[in-house]
Amino acid sequence: MAKELKTLVKDTALYGLSSIVGRFLNYLLVPLYTIKITAESGGYGVVTNVYAYTALLMVMLTFGMETTLFRFSTKEGEDAHKVYGTVLRLVTGVAMVFAILCLVFNAPISALMGYADHPEYIACMTTVVAIDAVQSIMFAHLRQQHRPLKFMALKLGYIIMSIALNLFIFLVAPLIHASHPEWMGWYDPDYSVGYIFVINLICTSSITLGFIPELKGLAYGFDRQLASRMLRYAMPILILGIAGILNQVADKITYLFIMPGTEGEVQLGIYGACSKIAMIMAMLLQAFRYAYEPFVFNQSRNKENNVMYATTMKYFVIFTLLAFLVVVFYMDLFKLLVGRTYWEGLRVVPIVMMAEIFMGIYFNLSFWYKLNDKTYWGAIMSIIACVVLLAVNIIFVPRYGYVACAWGGVAGYGTAMLLSYFIGQHYHPIRYDVKGILIYFALALTLYGISQWLSIENQWLRMSANTLLLLLFVAYIVKRDLPLRQIPFVKRFVK
Repeated sequence: MAKELKTLVKDTALYGLSSIVGRFLNYLLVPLYTIKITAESGGYGVVTNVYAYTALLMVMLTFGMETTLFRFSTKEGEDAHKVYGTVLRLVTGVAMVFAILCLVFNAPISALMGYADHPEYIACMTTVVAIDAVQSIMFAHLRQQHRPLKFMALKLGYIIMSIALNLFIFLVAPLIHASHPEWMGWYDPDYSVGYIFVINLICTSSITLGFIPELKGLAYGFDRQLASRMLRYAMPILILGIAGILNQVADKITYLFIMPGTEGEVQLGIYGACSKIAMIMAMLLQAFRYAYEPFVFNQSRNKENNVMYATTMKYFVIFTLLAFLVVVFYMDLFKLLVGRTYWEGLRVVPIVMMAEIFMGIYFNLSFWYKLNDKTYWGAIMSIIACVVLLAVNIIFVPRYGYVACAWGGVAGYGTAMLLSYFIGQHYHPIRYDVKGILIYFALALTLYGISQWLSIENQWLRMSANTLLLLLFVAYIVKRDLPLRQIPFVKRFVK
């Protein structure tokens, strides 16, 4: 078991390097956007709204085929090449049809979404999401083949290109335009939101060149019977995925319907910008997911897998709670990621982070219905969670604004987490250290409560006091679950 866990940690670290470093570099764009696009303009609210739609469309265009690829590639009697070829052809075909239809009917679609004045926003993003859908299968193929280095190179390549273009558009181009406008006939200083979408299209299209070797999977052929079996397996996952992504973006999609107009865009922009700080947790979750999903399926025949799953769950909770405390204790530093006009929304950060932790636990618990081919349970639980989230938003957003959106995420993911645990114990019982996990939650929330109660005015004294609280949490981890003798490099200095 130790060897398998070591492999999981290694892959998580490699995927995490691309995910965490990449997203961190990308987050450096948030202060750029929030300084150049003030909260009062509502422009960042538009960006938040459009990207919420693309996230939903991404799930629909991949329709559960990433998980399906892992499942069928590891099944006895299945040809892994044939599985990959069939999945790639399915997703590519659907993505192409989607892109063509959206471009043909771009005007009415844009009007329906409230962007009749800027249909090019929607044209750019529908093209991007179609390309991303195909790329997601090729990224999954790299993960299935345990090729994290290429995975990392392509992810970081995209980010570096995106950052370079954004810095040019938002910092360099205005200076050149001011001094030599004749050189910049194409540049419009008032088109900042549009340039964000154009840059995304350029970078996504360019990174496709790195997938030329993976495109040979199209030559592996298409098996109709295999496709039929995979679609039956994937459909519940699609429903699960739609419900799951709605738990993440439904608030950002529905917000402008509940609170229309410029004021709604302003508030959504504040919420979206401050949620970016909380997405540090999402980076950790994504890195873990990239490694954990193929790991689960590969270990499905291991007799010690239940012990492994329980151990993984506990350490996942420990380190996500540690990340939670780091962010909330050093908010004075993390708030610099957004412009000053957005700081009023910082109060949602701890709430959104806790929602992300609940989502991560739910993902950890989800393997039981995937391994037992009972994916319909995932769909049912996610739908229930989505209904809870939407209910909270519809009832409380008119009164409490975007803060209600944050609590809606906690309610939705919390519901899914609890349902998955109790139902999963019936179908695939595992002895999780529930008591230990709850103690960690109680300790983390108590320490956070103490930091809020202290209410120290000086920021450096406040962070110093919070550092002591953080060390208490670390000390408890070391004492209870991670003795210094077990930590690589450290153990050589400890007897």
